[in-house]
Amino acid sequence: MNSVFDQEGSGPRAASLRIALSDDHPVVRAGVRALLESAAAPGETWTVAAEAGGADELLELLAATPLDLVITDFSMPGSRVGDGLSLLGQIRRRRPQLPVIVLTMIGNAPVLRSIADAGVAGLLDKAAAAAELGEAVRTVMQGDRYFGLALRGLLQPGAGAARGGGLSPREAEVLRLFAAGLGVSQIAAHLHRSKQTISRQKTDAMGKLGLKSDREIYDYARNEGLLS
Repeated sequence: MNSVFDQEGSGPRAASLRIALSDDHPVVRAGVRALLESAAAPGETWTVAAEAGGADELLELLAATPLDLVITDFSMPGSRVGDGLSLLGQIRRRRPQLPVIVLTMIGNAPVLRSIADAGVAGLLDKAAAAAELGEAVRTVMQGDRYFGLALRGLLQPGAGAARGGGLSPREAEVLRLFAAGLGVSQIAAHLHRSKQTISRQKTDAMGKLGLKSDREIYDYARNEGLLS
């Protein structure tokens, strides 16, 4: 890894980092950039080397930009390659040694566990970024994982089971993508599963939750933290 660590002071510090930011909202990217600048301690240089407004743009810049860290949103609908778990899988296949921190507003336990299981180095609630982003960056660049304080309980096995109707992470991701406006064929392509599998997972999830219509799927996704 291309990071340099300063062992003086309170602990190891990532002294010089080239970071990519990805979020479909420019205001959010600007806010995260400002947080990184303020969180860097004396002797640390954290440079935002590239920014992306979506999954397609992020994957393109990964191929051309030397980077030490990616900080990305999870839900960025509208891309050709897919967002969410599909995006994280593609980053890992293309740049397996590149650490990724996910910032999200999703509060659904099965989806959060699926993000953690995808091998990300860090996972933070966007609302906590101001307080935790600096610590998360330093922890991740030491080779450890960082999960935000507000999310740790939700990442425990069984968390959210009653509210989530016992959804599996895969079922929760299918509902998230469906609520974001994707059809069964698009979800199948993004997740590299058959249309029959996606249809079954959607039906199974609706049965567990007692949902009867597509509108009820959207209402559930909005109310239960599947959408950012």
